[in-house]
Order: sequence, then C-alpha cells, then structure tokens
Amino acid sequence: MRMRALALAALLIAQGPAHAASVVDPKATEVPPADKKPSRELPTPYTPNYSGGAVPPVSGQPPDFAYGAYQRGQYVTAFREATKRIEANPKDSAAMTLLGELYNQGLGVPQNPVKAADWYKLAAAQKDPAAMSSLGLMALDGRGVARDPKAGRRWLEQAAAIGSPAASYNLGLILIGTGLPADEAEAAKQFRKAADAELGPAQHDLGVLYLQGRGVPKDPTEAASWFRRSADNGDLAGEVEFAILLFNGTGVPKDERAAARYFLHAAKRGNAIAQNRVARLYASGRGLPKNLVEAAAWNLAAAGQGLSDAWLDQAVAGLSTEEKARAERLGNDRIEAQ
Repeated sequence: MRMRALALAALLIAQGPAHAASVVDPKATEVPPADKKPSRELPTPYTPNYSGGAVPPVSGQPPDFAYGAYQRGQYVTAFREATKRIEANPKDSAAMTLLGELYNQGLGVPQNPVKAADWYKLAAAQKDPAAMSSLGLMALDGRGVARDPKAGRRWLEQAAAIGSPAASYNLGLILIGTGLPADEAEAAKQFRKAADAELGPAQHDLGVLYLQGRGVPKDPTEAASWFRRSADNGDLAGEVEFAILLFNGTGVPKDERAAARYFLHAAKRGNAIAQNRVARLYASGRGLPKNLVEAAAWNLAAAGQGLSDAWLDQAVAGLSTEEKARAERLGNDRIEAQ
C-alpha cells in the first residue's frame, strides 16, 4: 500500500522548484536544478520495521522486553510480551500501541488493519501520541477505519500537541499542500517540531521551505544547516540537497570535493540522481578525479533506474571496447546492489 505520508510529500515537491543537482555544463559555476527529486521512504507506522509506534524503555525503569523483542525483529515474542503486559495492566497504552503496530504491519501475526485500529483506539484513549498519529494516518487513508480526512487531521493535531514528531511531520505535509500562506507558516512550525526531534525527512522539508522562502524567510544558510542535519540523520533527499548547496556555494562555502563525497555516498545507497551527478563529476573532473570509465559505470547505474543523460552518453562515447566492458561490469554490479 502506498503510504499516506509519501503521497502528501509529493504536494510539497510539486509546489516549488526541484533542487536536485544536474551538472548540465561541467564548466558552469552553479549546479542548476533537475526535474526529479531524490526518492526516500518516510517514517510512518506503515513503514516496515518502523519503531515509532513502540515506546522505548524509560531510563532507570525495568527492561521493556516487548519493545526490545520488537527492535530485534522477534515479533512473535513482542506480541506475546505485549499481550502479557495488557493482561497485567489493561491500561498499558504502550503495549496496546505495539500490538497495533504488529497487526498494522503484519509482523508476527497476520496483517489486520481493523484489529490494528482497534488497538490504536484503546491506546489513544489513554492519550498515547503514537497511537493517535497512527489513527490519523489510517483515517486519512481509510485503512482499518472509514476514510475521514477531517478526523484524520484531528488525530494528528492531538498527537502533535502532546509531542509526536511523526504526527507533527504528517500534519505539516497536509498543511503545505493547501498552498495558503498561513498554512505554509504553520507547516513550517510543525516541520520544526519534528526536525528538532531529529526526524530526517522533516529536516529536509524544513530546509526546502527556507530555500524557497515559503512559510519562513528565505535563508539559504538556514536551509543548508537543515539539509546537513537531515543528511547526518541518513535522509537521502537531505544528503543530495546538501551536496548541491556545497557544490554551488549556496548558504555554505563552495566545496566541490566535499559535495562529491556526499553525492558519492548517496549514489552508493542507490539514489539515481546522485549516481547521475557522480557520473558527471567523474566525466568533468570536478570534485573527483576525471575517470570516464567510472562516469560510464555510474551513468549506467542511473539509467538502470530510468534516469538517462544524453550529455553523459556523448561524453563517454569514446571509450575503448575494453573500457566499455569494464564500465558495464561496474554498472551492472551497482544496479544489482540497489
């Protein structure tokens, strides 16, 4: 099933220019925008192995065996331990939410959105923010409950108000989709709440708002700071965006070598845009030593994901038969590793 948050994220992308780098002219002083955004998974309760619906043990408290089993992928054990906890304490909201997560994702038990929603409702009645957030997404999607966008938004608002970073982030995505200035300002506030909790996608999207001047004053330096934090938290989109700003010297001192390192790291993680940019950097010798075999290999890897580049095709056309064969082997290895 397509995650609701991913669909909402597309609204943010559609309303402003894309910022993924494209070295159209290797001699250019800036990296102009591309026509695609880096792909990424957003952390919602629909994401496989997402831990946001389970509550980690509080420091100084006895070990939480149910949560620990969930984190280790021992889902049957997690289900058993959570069930035992609820039998001992019918108001154990964390255990209820964990059961909701297991049913929602089909981990250790058959997937059952209706049962997941039932457990989330019980936990939400105990003011569990993760359960409220999950119910909000389910109501928006009509998954396990009747589709009700208004109710979904209310659940997200309640969860955000009591400290759910995921709820704040998803609420921000809803608000940014309206295109209204007041909603954009509120979206920025919600993104900041999630960003302050080190949610990488929220840090990326807040950076986009600062770069575009939507809901916040336009500030490339602030944008770069948030993209950097997003990249440090493993968000591919943030990693690519930060590389672009580094390459162009936008909001940060220009550093093509550092930009190349970020592009290369994202490329190795399977990001097609980064693969294309690494290929162009190898072809032009900017930030990386000029190497047309590597350029051809990364170009093939990007093309394997549907990102073709006529400029690169021409740039590597003069490779020898042996060089082309070597590039194909490298490119195929990278495609298989994705």
